[in-house]
Amino acid sequence: MKPPMASPPATTRQGERQTRPSRSVWANTWRQFRRHRMATAGLVVLTLLVLATIIGPFVYPHRINDIDMAQTLRPPSLAHPLGTDDLGQDVLARILYGGRVSIAVGLVAMLISVTLGIGVGALAGFCGGTVDNILMRVTDMFIALPQLPLLLLVVYLFRDQLRQRVGPEMGAFILIVAVIGVLRWMPIARLVRASFLSLREREFIEAARSLGVSSFRLVMVHLLPNALSPVTVAASLSVGTAILTESTLSFLGLGFPPDMPTWGRILYDAKDRLDMAPHWAISAGLMIFLAILSINFIGDGLRDALDPRKTP
Repeated sequence: MKPPMASPPATTRQGERQTRPSRSVWANTWRQFRRHRMATAGLVVLTLLVLATIIGPFVYPHRINDIDMAQTLRPPSLAHPLGTDDLGQDVLARILYGGRVSIAVGLVAMLISVTLGIGVGALAGFCGGTVDNILMRVTDMFIALPQLPLLLLVVYLFRDQLRQRVGPEMGAFILIVAVIGVLRWMPIARLVRASFLSLREREFIEAARSLGVSSFRLVMVHLLPNALSPVTVAASLSVGTAILTESTLSFLGLGFPPDMPTWGRILYDAKDRLDMAPHWAISAGLMIFLAILSINFIGDGLRDALDPRKTP
């Protein structure tokens, strides 16, 4: 009979723990993010929405411009799961196509605002002094502007010119994402500036300067990566803000043309038929609600996951 095997000594177990590879920063971030149940649910819902808008128009049997005047304002049914509009067009087909446009507007506008915000904030925080004062006063000026009236004015003044040059759909897309992106960069610029002002006095920055690291490399390699945590959270939330802003413009009749059905445009078309076909407006409103709520939950989860005070 073999004697029972002796358990390894405590020092051996401690040594094994010490030799285990530590998790990367992204692995710890993902682990913290998964603990946030609402953020995980928001990520699942948003992923399903994105996949539906990308794949749905190719597999769904109805097309956005199929008109059947004998099926106008029909309630939801097996043939039309979300009903039809005043032209007999399938509402679900238009929502799937319009979601692609609305989400694209949110992503492109976010990229514009993040690029401008990082550029202005990094320059202000790194240079300091007069440059910082000038850039922050410009930022304050943009913050003080009444954004919605300015959005309406710019879109109203320039939409016809762009539509004549590049077409109605592309012209509306370029104008809307450009205006939203240019008017949403200020919070990101302030976040990046504050991070740069805090980081540039750290020991590792002083060590890099003493080694003769160039200013460009100092910003791109040492400062900017350490300032991306709050920017990531702000960028995720700005996607929802851009989608809501586009929906507002379309609802007011200054967004995309009728043959490009974004969620806001569908709401605009359905507003006069709420008593006869409430499903028409409810469907588009529900998509906007789910998308923005999911993005906000994801932003909350990213904020907690990227918080350095959280233990992995």
